[in-house]
Amino acid sequence: MDRPESVASLAQLLRTGGYLADRGLATALFVALSLGRPILIEGEVGVGKTEVAKALATVFDRRLIRLQCYEGIDTNQALYEWDYARQMLQIRALSERDVDSEEAVDKLFGPKFLLERPLLEAVRAGDRAVLLIDEIDRADDEFEAFLLEILADFQITVPEIGTIRAESPPLVILTSNRTRELHDALKRRCLYHWVGYPSAEREVEIVLVREPAAAEALTRKVVAAVNRLRGLDLAKPPGVAETIDWVRMLGVLGATELDVQTVDDTLGAVVKERDDLELVRANLDRIASRD
Repeated sequence: MDRPESVASLAQLLRTGGYLADRGLATALFVALSLGRPILIEGEVGVGKTEVAKALATVFDRRLIRLQCYEGIDTNQALYEWDYARQMLQIRALSERDVDSEEAVDKLFGPKFLLERPLLEAVRAGDRAVLLIDEIDRADDEFEAFLLEILADFQITVPEIGTIRAESPPLVILTSNRTRELHDALKRRCLYHWVGYPSAEREVEIVLVREPAAAEALTRKVVAAVNRLRGLDLAKPPGVAETIDWVRMLGVLGATELDVQTVDDTLGAVVKERDDLELVRANLDRIASRD
């Protein structure tokens, strides 16, 4: 299937892949698929931004190609590199006369010595791939500017080989946790969607889609407790991913209630900072199930 027939059919398709998208996100993804446009998804940590790309790759049977951004990432790590170890072995195998020849030099910088990195891999794969550019806000301004050309043309020039173009562009998903503001030029290249914390009812539904064996009653208690945690002044409030982890942990332990002791024993699933742990433990009575 190249693309779904409607927003509703895309939402249903994603659900079969274990991802529950609201209508706003399903609409943005449907338009991105229809127009061949990249989509920038921003939101809180742990609300399922990365999972969108994984689900799309699964339901459309495309390769998921992930470029994880970080401070200091450069174009070589994103585009391609030469396999210097294999080139050295090739040089040793050649005679001195061969090494000096132009033909030998050309062979050393031929396709078999080229190491594809995510962007080149995605250009070659074209519409058979979903390219996930994850946490673009962690990269610096120069790398962000470099991405503009790639997203505009979907072609890469390797001086020793030539220009490689995508016959049809991959579906591109960019994610950001808003650790810094992205430039307007990048945003203009993309469609945009913000993913916030879901309502309690929606979060229960999301958890049950991901963990169908979970007890609904306990899941509701967990979601209520997570929402109370988000109401505290935590440095890192728990996202939906942490809610799912908490339900999984309780399932492993065979817990049926979310009393004070159980919350205290299992906080590691949802609270990941020492200061946050101390704050939560001072408010355990407020966090535990009120049934």
